[in-house]
Amino acid sequence: MSEEQPEGGAERAGSGSGADGTPSSRFLQAELELNAHLRRLSFGQPVCYIYNPLEYAWDTHRCYVEKYCQPGKRFLFLGMNPGPFGMAQTGVPFGEVKSVVDWLKITGDVGHPDNEHPKRRITGLSCTQSEVSGARFWGLFRKLCGEPERFFQHCFVHNLCPLIFMNANGKNLTPPELKAAERDALLALCDIALCQVVEALGVSMVIGVGKLAEQRARRALSAAGISDVRVEGILHPSPRSAQANKGWEEVAKAKLEELGVLSLLCET
Repeated sequence: MSEEQPEGGAERAGSGSGADGTPSSRFLQAELELNAHLRRLSFGQPVCYIYNPLEYAWDTHRCYVEKYCQPGKRFLFLGMNPGPFGMAQTGVPFGEVKSVVDWLKITGDVGHPDNEHPKRRITGLSCTQSEVSGARFWGLFRKLCGEPERFFQHCFVHNLCPLIFMNANGKNLTPPELKAAERDALLALCDIALCQVVEALGVSMVIGVGKLAEQRARRALSAAGISDVRVEGILHPSPRSAQANKGWEEVAKAKLEELGVLSLLCET
């Protein structure tokens, strides 16, 4: 099973992504190149459905990048791949709809993947189901920063892999649940794109959200010989994590304070 370009997707994707040398244009170009490579991959069972929001939700994703991916970033928060009620709906990493619409003020049209599971419909910015991880993640920074501009003055948020995988029943499959050869081919491409993104942003630290993202970032940057970018991590805000459910905000704030990030984000 392969991820196909939606009809007219190439024209939509190319709009607004000219190589003008700005961080946002270089960032988008790296993602477009990754999309082209990902379309050539194929996946067998248990994968039955593949969504790529960097295709059908390119409009809102581009709005997010062009609005907030400006020069001067020091920290890149890195997630693993989209959630079904987050980035899969909005095109924004950890993109719980209320946070994306009400706080980040992202606008745009969201289409549909070619092959859509009946239990996992894409309703875009009209999605009424909240993603807990995204609500926790952006909710913390809303409390700390007040306005998104304060957060994005220093930070940006990105996912290593743009694809979401599902089995026949619509169950979300994380990259570690894929067949080893398929997973390795996928993540090798994502690693290259991550290094391009890190260099485009000029960040000094990548903060993996969850152990998987942290470990993959460390491996990718090391393999590419990027030694001047520090890799750290924070607890993932997933509701499947008992530790996160006990109080993710306090755990995350303590780690951000340790990393020297918290004081830059707090309102004065």
